[in-house]
Amino acid sequence: MANEEEIGFHKGAITTLLKERQEFVRLIGVIDALLKAHAEALKNLGIDITKLQGETEPKPEEKKKTKK
Repeated sequence: MANEEEIGFHKGAITTLLKERQEFVRLIGVIDALLKAHAEALKNLGIDITKLQGETEPKPEEKKKTKK
């Protein structure tokens, strides 16, 4: 009986995690759509978003420091 309970536990965990992953992917899609909409609005206002992207991304030397 204990073996069947353990199997059920793991199957339930997999089912739950798959649903969580599906929801996470959906949320990323929503975030991407919002980012695109805001970027397009800024572009229409004459703002170059490529400059903004460079300001928010860490410089290569900063990336190396965070890995240590």
